[in-house]
Amino acid sequence: MTSGNGKHIAFYAPMKSPRSPVPSGDREVARNLMDVIAAGGARVDLVSELRIYDKTGDAQRQNDLQETARQEVRRLLDEMPPVDLWVTYHNYYKAPDLIGPAVAHARSIPYVQIESTRATSRLTGPWAGFAKAAHDAADAADTIFYFTANDLITLERERFGSQALVHLPPFLPQRELPEPSTLDGPMLSVGMMRAGDKLSSYRIIAETLSHLEGDWQLEIAGDGPARAEVEAMMAPFGDRVQFLGQLDRDGLTAAYGRASLFFWPGVNEAFGMAYLEAQAHGLPVVAQDRPGMRDVLTPAAYPAPEEGPEALAEQINALLTDPDLRTRRSAEARQMIATTHLAPAASARFWAAVAPLMEAHP
Repeated sequence: MTSGNGKHIAFYAPMKSPRSPVPSGDREVARNLMDVIAAGGARVDLVSELRIYDKTGDAQRQNDLQETARQEVRRLLDEMPPVDLWVTYHNYYKAPDLIGPAVAHARSIPYVQIESTRATSRLTGPWAGFAKAAHDAADAADTIFYFTANDLITLERERFGSQALVHLPPFLPQRELPEPSTLDGPMLSVGMMRAGDKLSSYRIIAETLSHLEGDWQLEIAGDGPARAEVEAMMAPFGDRVQFLGQLDRDGLTAAYGRASLFFWPGVNEAFGMAYLEAQAHGLPVVAQDRPGMRDVLTPAAYPAPEEGPEALAEQINALLTDPDLRTRRSAEARQMIATTHLAPAASARFWAAVAPLMEAHP
């Protein structure tokens, strides 16, 4: 068996249901995962929408959610039809899977996780109960799929028994590449405007712009509560910087399609779906060399954060003044995305790993 033809898969995301009305990257990844699993020929059911999430480290909330989860386990064991595999997306200390291991064990079916975090430092302190539950859930997994090499470090260190750790590169939900960019328009940055890491990336962008040469232009797609701060950072550059606001899919596709390059420093990005989208359109990427992003960027000499905005500006100046360099980088980016980061590749990797598990549990 190399696909899921005729199989029935239980899917669960403790942090946020794929059906949540609140947009987020977590919700989109969960939806995309359900789609690529189903692409293997299986029926994929979201078997529970119980949200297990403690943002603040509240021991009473953790206790209450654990009791609610026990009730949900009993409900599922009474009501859930036979399934061949349980898949949980995003198990970590604030949102542990309190349901999947118990149901999978009772039903004698394989249990796998996608994106699971081991956080031994949280086994003491306000999240101790949930951290232990997340750790135990990870131990229960026959296979854990990880997105980046950075994720693998703790998973490998604390691997339980003969548990398999399988690389599932971040992917775009489509089967084919979009039309390539013309590479002759303004630079493009895409990011939410909120305090913290996103604002730090915008600050680096503003610092970098002051070192650029020639007649450059930048479009910024995104919005959020820190927009006024971002606009103030960019004010010295006048109409060279244009704010596009929050774009829908068609608007964002159009922005990628006319951009000359994609510029986003990537402060503390897990990997950043916008990097995949930009490279699918063939945009050369200017970013800093940071963990996680290395897994989704074409091989190149990205400057280290400590090299500062001057190093980023040097890369931008080189790309803007050399159309042949842009064209070469564009072709490399599209080739990498087509080979590794589209839905068919993700579906094939998933089923290659789980098919043997289900064969062992007839």
